[in-house]
Amino acid sequence: MQLTPMEKENIVFLDIETVPQYANFNDVPDPLKHLWEEKMVKQRILKENETIPDSFGRGGLYAEFGKIICIVTGFIKKDELHIRSFAGDDEILLLKEFSQFIENHKPFNRPVQLCAHNGKEFDYPYIARRMIINRLKIPALLDNAGKKPWEVQLIDTLELWKFGDYKAFTSLNLLAYIMGLPSPKQDMDGSMVGNYYWEKKELEKIVRYCCSDVVTLTNVFLRIKGDITIKEENVIFE
Repeated sequence: MQLTPMEKENIVFLDIETVPQYANFNDVPDPLKHLWEEKMVKQRILKENETIPDSFGRGGLYAEFGKIICIVTGFIKKDELHIRSFAGDDEILLLKEFSQFIENHKPFNRPVQLCAHNGKEFDYPYIARRMIINRLKIPALLDNAGKKPWEVQLIDTLELWKFGDYKAFTSLNLLAYIMGLPSPKQDMDGSMVGNYYWEKKELEKIVRYCCSDVVTLTNVFLRIKGDITIKEENVIFE
């Protein structure tokens, strides 16, 4: 059964890209260096034969040590998927712009829902934490304190795919492949984002990669819901 226009067009699909706050471990302030080492050792996150400085390449995975450099959103209008990105070196600015967008985007004069893959474990809390760190007001959609489960307007395609089975993680790339959808992972993947940002200075390429993730995310969601997917020629970049 296909979704109604309201059910589809009231969702904002999103993906974020994050990097360590500093280009290399030598640039990290001493107090934060010690806190990173403490996290790696005490939580047993340090990989075998990995040094503390080398491990900081994964700093972007943690909101306390990373920052957001790109948020890409997508929303459906009839048969089109409209893509809008918020990106740059100024994290505060892009967070403000994203917050204003989701608070003002009300196609049916009602608050939208958000949809991300593994969003409940990564994207949603990461955005909220970075907003707190940057002393910004958390958008109502992301502030779930005190809300009842049915009041939370956050969709997670990973959760939808699990159907209550919490034993394993399924990547967006794997879902795209088994569903016969174009893969978002072409000449780049998430582990390469830090290098492309700090070393190669190729933010635009990171944004394009993130955009492809959002297109795939949208089509995975539509496929799970038994609806028609968005054709490539109907993807509009704003």
